[in-house]
Amino acid sequence: MANTPTSNGASGREVLIVFFTTLIASLTALWWSWTNHAFLLYGDAEAHMHIARRLFDSHRPGITQLGSVWLPLPHLLLVPFIAVDPWWRSGFGPAIPSAACYLLACLGLYKLARRWLAPLSSSLALILFACNPNLLYLQTTAMTEPLFLCELIWAVLLMVQWYEALDADEKRTSRIMWSLIAVLVAAVYTRYDGWILGFGAWLAMAICLFRRGKLFRPSFITVSVVLLLAPVSWMIYNAAVFGDWLDFMRGPYSAYAIEQRTASSSVDPHPGWHNLWISLVYYAKASEMDVAALGWGESIFTLAALGTVWGWLQARKAKRHSGAIQHPAALASWSWTLFLWLPLSFYDYSVSYGSVPIFLPVWKPFSWYNTRYGMEMLPGFALFFGFALEAGFRWLAANRPRYRIPAVAVLLALLTVNFALMLREKPLVYEEGKKNYEARGYYNAILSEAMGHLHQLDPKGLVLMDTSTYSMIVPLAGMTYHDTINESDKQYYKAALAAPAEHVDIVLAYAGSEIAAAVKAHPEHLRVYRHFHSRGHGWDQLDATLYVTDTFPLPPGDPVESAQPGQ
Repeated sequence: MANTPTSNGASGREVLIVFFTTLIASLTALWWSWTNHAFLLYGDAEAHMHIARRLFDSHRPGITQLGSVWLPLPHLLLVPFIAVDPWWRSGFGPAIPSAACYLLACLGLYKLARRWLAPLSSSLALILFACNPNLLYLQTTAMTEPLFLCELIWAVLLMVQWYEALDADEKRTSRIMWSLIAVLVAAVYTRYDGWILGFGAWLAMAICLFRRGKLFRPSFITVSVVLLLAPVSWMIYNAAVFGDWLDFMRGPYSAYAIEQRTASSSVDPHPGWHNLWISLVYYAKASEMDVAALGWGESIFTLAALGTVWGWLQARKAKRHSGAIQHPAALASWSWTLFLWLPLSFYDYSVSYGSVPIFLPVWKPFSWYNTRYGMEMLPGFALFFGFALEAGFRWLAANRPRYRIPAVAVLLALLTVNFALMLREKPLVYEEGKKNYEARGYYNAILSEAMGHLHQLDPKGLVLMDTSTYSMIVPLAGMTYHDTINESDKQYYKAALAAPAEHVDIVLAYAGSEIAAAVKAHPEHLRVYRHFHSRGHGWDQLDATLYVTDTFPLPPGDPVESAQPGQ
């Protein structure tokens, strides 16, 4: 393809090529996750499925099962797919919407790049994004990163389109504005980063309209109210269901509460705590390690920064000398792409003051935690990497045209080597998932086996248990959440705690939990079936005990330990 930008953006042929090539990449990653049982390595992936499933599989089905901390859209999107029982038990269901988000993100990024860049530079930027092993893995899981990356990319693309249509076509401007607001509302309901993205986009749009005397037009006032209602409705929901409109910030399952449980030090809870510079360094390092092999990320970051500067200079040149540029309107709208750098400042603050620790295996405390947050810089790195390449290709075309093809070959080779090295080193996000599963895998296997055995003996028996910590025990045991009385069942749960043997047939109690306390206070008609000893030492790695009632139909050969309940 010629290295010449076009004001028309990506052609239909290009879009089809991007779709089918990224579809192949997505399906390949899906096949790999299936054969390697990697859908549910992350505890958060299990928890997202758990929340979505209990919306309809519960003694109290309904919207109140969404919980207070995680935003609702990812769970609502999962419902149709995990309603298919085998897809829920295997973890395959969430891969469908995640893969769809990956495909849409790839299409959006390419379309965004083609507004300024030639097909070659746009394709290389897309390769950096679409062939990222961390992203390819995440798009096979229930994690929210693929969804939010899709929303971020399309929000920026629609901002660009809205700005370019602002002074040309009022009807088209209105249509794009409503599409943009829909994406921003979706982002607000996906991750808290989306709240900042939504406010920033609204503020930038308001400034543009104010300068044109259009700020108080009914259409903009209407979309402003719609956007505002998204975070306000979440606060109202928290107040109505949990009694605190900021429960997502300061409740027992909030980031602050988790930070206290996972603190690496009683003095300094995590690196970057109340230190914006250290937070920035840690987040930048996480984003570099997410995008490239160890040692290569700094080069990608540098090229993206240089590409940003070059794009800004081109935009200024277009503004001052519109006759010298083929498509000045498109270049003038370039500044909206700076929203792709937003995660850098958001996570800088969040790590420092928002109870969001990031642990890296190469720096203190030499561990893996929240490394996937660096993935939010991937769209920005990819797009502005493309700008840097565009600058280089233009220089070669003007000064050394015979080196253009060798330069492309070298770049493709480097991207291939980077991909291979990331696989050899084990992608950071995937490796964190494996470490995460190692802490849960033993209990997921042994507790689900024991629970499954008891469920077969009495399929109608109810189980009193906490389903939040090890939520996959239930599906792996061949049960549903309706077969349990758990912490989300509210009044049923409280009644069962007051008299376990009167309400359930089986009790699973983790040491120190309120269920363990209930068994100790009300041991009547309960027998110890089996003790389990955790192999880990984390705050959620607790010993567990299974109890059955004295009328439970245990076969004669099934051992029952002689220890008294509550001991």
